[in-house]
Amino acid sequence: MKSWKSRPVPQLPGRMPTVRLFDSAKDSFVALDGPGEQSMYVCGITPYDATHMGHAASYVAFDLLNRAWRDAGQRVSYVQNVTDVDDPLLERATATGMDWKDLAASQIELFRSDMEALNVLPPDHYVGAVEAIPMIVPAIERLLELGLAYRVPGTAGEPDGDVYYDVEAAGKHSVGADAWTLGSISGLNEAEMLELFSERGGDPGRAGKRQALDPLLWRVAREGEPSWAGGELGQGRPGWHIECTVIAQHHLPAPFTVQGGGSDLIFPHHEMGAGHAYSLSGLPLAEHFAHAGMVGLDGEKMSKSKGNLVLVSKLRAAGEKPAAIRLAILAHHYRSDWSWTEAEFAEAKARLERWALAVSVAPEGSGAGLVAALRTEMSQDLNAPGALVAVDRWAASALDAHRSTPQHDAKLQSEGSELDAALVSDALDALLGIQL
Repeated sequence: MKSWKSRPVPQLPGRMPTVRLFDSAKDSFVALDGPGEQSMYVCGITPYDATHMGHAASYVAFDLLNRAWRDAGQRVSYVQNVTDVDDPLLERATATGMDWKDLAASQIELFRSDMEALNVLPPDHYVGAVEAIPMIVPAIERLLELGLAYRVPGTAGEPDGDVYYDVEAAGKHSVGADAWTLGSISGLNEAEMLELFSERGGDPGRAGKRQALDPLLWRVAREGEPSWAGGELGQGRPGWHIECTVIAQHHLPAPFTVQGGGSDLIFPHHEMGAGHAYSLSGLPLAEHFAHAGMVGLDGEKMSKSKGNLVLVSKLRAAGEKPAAIRLAILAHHYRSDWSWTEAEFAEAKARLERWALAVSVAPEGSGAGLVAALRTEMSQDLNAPGALVAVDRWAASALDAHRSTPQHDAKLQSEGSELDAALVSDALDALLGIQL
């Protein structure tokens, strides 16, 4: 599957310090100071609706990490998936009368255009679940061979043969300091897991399962549903968690550096994916797990079911600048839960205009200090709000200095240092992804 186009990233003098990131699984900060190459997997969309602000905030968050690593001189391997066959997609297609493949294709293309507009660097590998099925099937067969997966007999009209992961057996099979057991990624107790499992696509009440929290690996073919050849598994389609595990293991080192996504993916998605990876390889899926907060609208949870989504594509169609949308996102720390409001978006648009004016009158010698300040903030758990404050201070100083000069005029014509203007513009682009 093709990714989207990448804009050139300016090269800045100097280097980003070692990035410290909050590891959700360890519940502590960690230094990402590898030997020169970093790797990242960020879970992608299920393409049944356009890119809403929650999606955008998550991908912008990990774009900041990508940019920080690159500014530190690191090579970055980045993989993202697309869950282009799943129950929500099929249900939306049925509800709208569309062919599920057409719906997925249209939403994937819209997502690509949104990401390109928001200046999010594309993944090196952008992989759909459907194209990964030839890799997923052998992985599930291997789990069956190991006794870490099992087939469920059909009941209540369901066919025989759905394959589930045995979380208890997998936990007992894991050995060593980095071994996986249920809860090792999320830190949740069983009651908390059961509640979230039910809310987030699990089926704790499925008859025939050994444990309520066992996740689906392979859904055998049902009438009216798409299916693919599954070797010994029979016709069917993969479960959600195994998809990401296999794609990541195929394209990235074991373990790779950072598993990223929204905080709603910690359980069950990242928990189960980590278990699958350890069962298949004897190694952790990722060294670190990082998660972006949830985004609401005017203080309420944003969700497709409520119909209160703020869509990037609709803002763009209304003539809003993508840089202003991105700037509104960056005003909130990536790990925080926050709400989109028109008032804050207006502030972001005003901030963008103020920065552009300041760059046009950049004082000589002022750029290097701002670059250093931006790097300091971004190296500390991707502190974009702190970086924005640093730019605000620089901009205020630049505009004050210009207004105090005798040649000042109302149009704020360019009278500053071209070298510093270029350096500041490049830094905003390279480190924050903001193009003025």
